[in-house]
Amino acid sequence: MTTFKEIRGTAIQSVSSDPTNPEEGQIWYNNTIGVLKGYQLANVNAWASGGNLTTARLAPGGAGIQTAALAFGGSDATVNLNATEEYNGSTWGPGGNMSAARRLLAGCGTQTAGLGFGGYNPGNATEEYDGSVWAGGGNMNTIRFVLAGCGTQTAGLGFGGYTNPGGPINGPRNSTEEYDGSTWATGGNLATGRYGLAGAGTQTAGLAFGGATTPPFTLKNNTEEYDGSAWAAGGNLGTARYALAGAGIQTLALAFGGFTTANSVATEQYDGSTWTATTSMTSARRYLAGAGTQTSALAFGGYTPPTVSAATEEWTGQALQVKKITTS
Repeated sequence: MTTFKEIRGTAIQSVSSDPTNPEEGQIWYNNTIGVLKGYQLANVNAWASGGNLTTARLAPGGAGIQTAALAFGGSDATVNLNATEEYNGSTWGPGGNMSAARRLLAGCGTQTAGLGFGGYNPGNATEEYDGSVWAGGGNMNTIRFVLAGCGTQTAGLGFGGYTNPGGPINGPRNSTEEYDGSTWATGGNLATGRYGLAGAGTQTAGLAFGGATTPPFTLKNNTEEYDGSAWAAGGNLGTARYALAGAGIQTLALAFGGFTTANSVATEQYDGSTWTATTSMTSARRYLAGAGTQTSALAFGGYTPPTVSAATEEWTGQALQVKKITTS
């Protein structure tokens, strides 16, 4: 009979208490309670409350990860904001102000190398964050707001959005732009021009999902995948919606919040081909921002008329946990 030691190279230890820092795949016998245990991935799939933003805001930009996130711009429903906040996993603190106050912008990158672009107004401005100060970057080629973005500060992707009313081109955009750290260049067009969509992934493996077209106003459940030059159809969202947020990568993405016929709490996970509904958010809201990964995401800000939200929620998907092992 093959033993665990022959498979793993180690024997199962008998211990009086669970190890403090177990490794993934480790198995032990707790002789105090007479239980065989292991440390393995488990699907938690739950939202939990995080620390509130200092300033409630709708339609901010977001970047970073759950324990080191960035919120910038947005609106308090009265005026556009230029304030930046940094999240440390429990509390938001002040960061450097953006040069231009604006809402409905897009963001990507990290807390110490963030990128904010587009928005209302100015609709083509780009700013780069170094962890304390914002500095001007190259302007986008197309003025737009309610757009989506993904990638990094030196390899960013901006797509979709809406052109300012009264401009030479007015309406939803299907155009994509690629940022190299100083200049935006034209990329492949989305199959469906839309605004209020969400994004995830990288410049060479991007994801666009949800949004709306007009006229007439039509909610979209479309997903499109970017390979660095062209968009191709992916699996549709289970719930068509706009003004939603996203996190993750092209093959492991998370979509949450937004607006359907009302503000939504719906959360969906993408595996590279199919979206699957999972545990809903606690707070229904649209025009929120997101950051992080499919297994460790962050949702913050947003709008539930007439209230602008300061709420933050932390998502845990798969997580390493100590589990009891049964043999039958």
